Parts: sequence; structure tokens; C-alpha cells
Amino acid sequence: MPGTCVAVLGSNGAGKSTMLKTIMGLVEDEPRKGTVWALGKDVTRADTERISQAGIAYVVEDRGMFPDLTVAESLRLGAFHRNDRAAINSDLERMFTYFPRLAERLKQDSGTLSGGEQQMLAIARALMSRPKLLMLDEPSLGLAPMLVEEIFRVIRAINREGMGILLVEQNANQALAIADYGYVLEGGRFVLEGTAAELRGNENVQEFYLGVRTGGDEPRLHVRRRRRRWN
Repeated sequence: MPGTCVAVLGSNGAGKSTMLKTIMGLVEDEPRKGTVWALGKDVTRADTERISQAGIAYVVEDRGMFPDLTVAESLRLGAFHRNDRAAINSDLERMFTYFPRLAERLKQDSGTLSGGEQQMLAIARALMSRPKLLMLDEPSLGLAPMLVEEIFRVIRAINREGMGILLVEQNANQALAIADYGYVLEGGRFVLEGTAAELRGNENVQEFYLGVRTGGDEPRLHVRRRRRRWN
């Protein structure tokens, strides 16, 4: 739904990134079963360009930088299928209100930016396509806490402006703080779902994702306990 933020939580190898890539048409011969519906359209096994034109933008886990392109060139690349020059320029200014650092580095090669600045650029580049749904894969990965706060502040802002967000994230505290609804993915299947408030109140989520210990097991037993409990 427009303006809804959905979070998908899960440990490494749970299938979170594969899910996003499948939605985006980037995994060959997937899905093997079922269908993929996005924004009211059946996009099962559609090519990535068609999915993008349907209004879906995808920020990949490694940020997908073109290191030799400047910040300005990278931002305009996000609007490659648009020809409304005045609106593109207006959107560029809007990106600079979200991420003022990018305005200071317009002529700088994207490959020389810090990790946090590259994440800002990746999100801004995706927004330049004017998507209806923004999919984000681990936007907090490898970032300092201060930068994580800044990134999530912008994600919250664009969501409040009406953009749908599908957020894959291991930082459950940050994800559930801005999400309306959430899922827990383990072993390629959803094992739990609910509103963000319901997930925050769930004992398993508290223990395994929010860092609230509810038992006396040693940390090395956590993954085995989780799989036994949810399988």
C-alpha cells in the first residue's frame, strides 16, 4: 500500500536478499512456485527494466556504485528513463535537502566517497526514478551509528511523504522503529509476521533480534534454538 513501510528481518542466509532480487527479476528461473505481485501488477519473471518502469526501485546491499562516475552523473543516471528536465532538476534539489553532503561532493567520483556517503548516493539515485516502491537491502550495513540514524531519518521522511518502503534489515531496532508491519524470514520462509508493535513485543524477536535475553542459553545456542522453535 502507498505510504506503508514493511520490514523483513532475518539472520544471514535467511533469504532476504534473494527475495528482493527475485522481486526485481534478477534471479534466473525464480520464483519456481507462486507469483510475484507488485503495485497491483503480476511481475512474475518479468525483466528488470519492466519492473523498474512499473515504479519499483532497488538499493542493493553493496550500494552498486559506478566508481568512475561523479556524484552528479550518478544522480542523473537514476533518472535515465525520464525526459522532464525541469522536474529532474527539482528532484536533484530535493535530494540535497535529504542528503546535504551530496551537494558538497557533486564533482567527486562516487568511488572515493565514504561508505555512508555511498549509501546516501545509492538511495538518492534510486529516488531520482520517482518510484512508488523503494526496496532497500541492509541500508545500515557497515555504517557508524550516527550515519545509521541519518539514513533512517531520510527513509522515515520519504515514507511519510507517501512512498512505499520494503526494508530488509538486520538492525531490528531501527527497522521496527519506522515500520508499520514486519516479517521474520528464516530458511527461505516467513516464520512470523505482525505489526511492528506486535513484533517488538514478541519474545522470540526480543531475544534473537532486539538483544533482550529471555533465557539462560549461551550465545552459541541461539541459532539452533531459534530454528528449533520456529521450524
